[in-house]
Amino acid sequence: MDKAAMRQVALARRVGASGEVAPPLAEALRARGGAALSGYLSVRGEADPMPVMRDWDGPVGVPVVEAKAAPLGFRRWSPGCRLAPGTFGVPVPVDGAPMVPEVLIVPLLAFDARGFRLGYGGGFYDRTLERLRARGPVLAVGLAFAMQEVDAVPTEATDQPLDAVATEEGVRWFGSGAS
Repeated sequence: MDKAAMRQVALARRVGASGEVAPPLAEALRARGGAALSGYLSVRGEADPMPVMRDWDGPVGVPVVEAKAAPLGFRRWSPGCRLAPGTFGVPVPVDGAPMVPEVLIVPLLAFDARGFRLGYGGGFYDRTLERLRARGPVLAVGLAFAMQEVDAVPTEATDQPLDAVATEEGVRWFGSGAS
């Protein structure tokens, strides 16, 4: 199955999915407490990182699409900050200062046992992870429901693997990111 077809199937499967994902996510990130964190404001049935973002003891930001076919930018976020619709209608902080995350919570449509994720097709997270990893260590943890796991995500040379995925069933570490 190609990526476009898999996206349609994954979106349909995710409808109504639920589970308590915050505790496993918090556990996956515990050793990185205080680091600059990028979460996201969930849309379209994505697993919600908000409980972890609210309780984080370091700076928190959210991704911002700044240009087509470019890496994401990040703006500081805090509970109750003023939001406005950004690209693709995803809310972004109006007054958030730019930031560079060391830890990223990454949304996804599907993931596989190799640590690859299927996103919405813009390549934003792949370009972002490539850029951040070129600068130094960064931890990328996908957030999903266990039922979003697939046998294999179709990949291309530009796809960046995740270090882990947190689901309601726990945390799955991949490759050298295991801790």
